Amino acid sequence: MAALWQLLALTAPLFLLVLVGYALMRWGKWDPAIADALTRFVFGVAVPALLFRLMSDFGHLPPVDARLLLAYFGGSLAVFALARLFAHRVFRMDGAAQSVFALGGIFSNNLLLGLPLARTLLGDASIPVVSLVLVFNSFLLWMLVTVSVEWARHRSASIAGLARTAKGVLGNPIVASILAGTAFGFAGLPLPAMIDRTLELIGQAAVPLSLIALGMGLAQYGIREGARTSVAICLFKLIVHPAVVAALAWALALPPLETAAIVLLAALPVGANVYLMARQFDTLRGPIAGSLVLSTAVAAATTPALLALAAQLLPGAR
Repeated sequence: MAALWQLLALTAPLFLLVLVGYALMRWGKWDPAIADALTRFVFGVAVPALLFRLMSDFGHLPPVDARLLLAYFGGSLAVFALARLFAHRVFRMDGAAQSVFALGGIFSNNLLLGLPLARTLLGDASIPVVSLVLVFNSFLLWMLVTVSVEWARHRSASIAGLARTAKGVLGNPIVASILAGTAFGFAGLPLPAMIDRTLELIGQAAVPLSLIALGMGLAQYGIREGARTSVAICLFKLIVHPAVVAALAWALALPPLETAAIVLLAALPVGANVYLMARQFDTLRGPIAGSLVLSTAVAAATTPALLALAAQLLPGAR
């Protein structure tokens, strides 16, 4: 219980920053253009600066057990299949809706919420773990749902479509900054002091601004349409996904840091990219939008609770 209260105390200010952003848009009536500009700065400048600087010192960071990818993405694939079957059997959804529903059950808000939480709870040593997941997360999960939807609709997957997905992922500023920073770190070249300090100052703004931008974005979604579906997505995302990932981490005997980091990432709320996918395939827009808001609100309590439970049950997470 003491561990739970400690985690709640550490995470509460972060979720309060999300609430600040939400309040500014919903009750402060700020212009949506402000939210768009802030999000663009966070994604395009602040977070890439933070990640490049941290990953440029990759050689001095603790080594990362690459088996975490098997635990995280193996768990994600298993939950995707389970959620797709659930959507078919319980909600009688078509193939495209099943795929988007299932993606909502496994695609975490790893960037805007996961990165700040990991840095606060686990320290900078967790950043390589989070970065590794970030690099593969967009590529593998977007590829998975693209193939799933295309197969459901046409019984085939377009090579051109997959190529566009891969190109988009590699051109993402977040992925590019991680890869560039890691390459710089392996080269063994120190950052010039002036550049290092500049990146540090920009990076310091990344955590609070990303959380405020998240809150601003959530204020643009509603939660009424398809409430039952939204609740089901939240259950898969906040309970089933972290449970399966934790079980695989235990089975693989992952080290403490990797175990804690991937359980944290799996326990996060639904990522906004799922809504983009719902729009792209024109299905479940309302339920996915609702799940973004609902899962973020509920995660303020469930994420610390699941981490505290994992610390008690999983030797690797202590």
